[in-house]
Amino acid sequence: MFNALVNAFKIPDLKRRLIITGALIAVYRVGCYIPTPGIDGAALADFFSRIAKTQGGTLFGIINMFSGGAMERLTIFALGIMPYISSSIIMQLLTAVIPALEKMAKEGKAGYEKINQFTRYGTVLLSVIQSYFIALWLENPARFEGLQIVMHPGWGFRILTVLTLSTGTIFIMWLGEQIQERGIGNGISLVITAGIISRIPTALNQLFVLISPFAPSRRQIQPVTLLIMAFLLAVVVFAVIMITQGVRKIPVQYARRIVGRKIYGGQSTYIPLKVDTSGVIAIIFAQSIILFPATLASFIPNPGFQRLAQGLIRGHLLYTGIYALLIIFFCYFYTAIVFNPNDLSENMKKYGGFIPGIRPGRPTAEFLDFVMTRITLAGSSFIAVIAIFPDFIMAWLKVPYLVASFFGGTGILIIVGVMLDTLKQVESHLLTHHYEGFIKTGHIRGRR
Repeated sequence: MFNALVNAFKIPDLKRRLIITGALIAVYRVGCYIPTPGIDGAALADFFSRIAKTQGGTLFGIINMFSGGAMERLTIFALGIMPYISSSIIMQLLTAVIPALEKMAKEGKAGYEKINQFTRYGTVLLSVIQSYFIALWLENPARFEGLQIVMHPGWGFRILTVLTLSTGTIFIMWLGEQIQERGIGNGISLVITAGIISRIPTALNQLFVLISPFAPSRRQIQPVTLLIMAFLLAVVVFAVIMITQGVRKIPVQYARRIVGRKIYGGQSTYIPLKVDTSGVIAIIFAQSIILFPATLASFIPNPGFQRLAQGLIRGHLLYTGIYALLIIFFCYFYTAIVFNPNDLSENMKKYGGFIPGIRPGRPTAEFLDFVMTRITLAGSSFIAVIAIFPDFIMAWLKVPYLVASFFGGTGILIIVGVMLDTLKQVESHLLTHHYEGFIKTGHIRGRR
């Protein structure tokens, strides 16, 4: 692996792409520390530490994770890339239900560029709306337990906040597109991953304080517990890699066609059906829904609503059960949106392809739907287990949520998935220039 990393800098084009990617990510991280004008950052950080209670139990915890901690400091990148993600998901759902957008998506590169432009417009709109309501929320001291967050409230502050936060999100979106075009890997995904990885030093510092190697009297975690945590982390990463790369290969045979004096077709191939089609989207949907009552409860002082929200906070059995069921539901929902067995069956039939033992047309679509339903159950169950695993680690080993969050959930899925995708792209450059890849066989598992 180290030889592959050294070889990567021997290829001029790949070296340039790696340097550009690193430089743009560094620009993003610098922006996460530039404060928004008119905000008392210390008071805001104190408020977030109170509502989070080390468990990340509100929607602000999700936004803060995706923005790399910029939300709790309310920097110019406080919204992060979440508006773009929301706009992308909305466009995906609309493409599946609106015929005009579906037709546009089938036009190839031109259609993709149009839909991408609509996604950008949606990102700007969502950024303006979210930043305006954040400005209104910050101006009310009653919602911050008496803390004065905004030094000079009014329309001047609101307009400045809207312009600052919206521009910050648009700039992050531009950075992601530049990484995609001139760098290596998926730009938006790398920006999100950089924000999540930026929390690792803080988590390690908390872990060091709990271990207290130079003060045994203050030690809260024993060395044996630390070994157990390291073993569990390795198992979780290995399992996530296997499920992320896991596919069910459906064999496809193409009939021979004679055109003039040439024979076309006759080859065998396969359709790779991913075990985990939804990725982290199902977890994001489920978290947004189940944490919404807890978020409202921090602003609405109603006793009945407070009791309802208390039952839906992280660590409670009701929260865990509903959270797991929501993840499984959204895995099936998203898979049904993005995977259309009827279209796949028709395309196979059009080009003379068939699954051995299955008749073309409707029987093929029903078979594909049956297989996808079965493997989605396995994938969604695994995602649900990974999502609730940090809660189990936090309760069992008595560690803060920031430390436990790296043992599962959205963060580990994004880090592993993005790193695998980036390694594949780097490896493809290496193999093109006759260098060995990261694996001695020359292929990352799952690409054969």
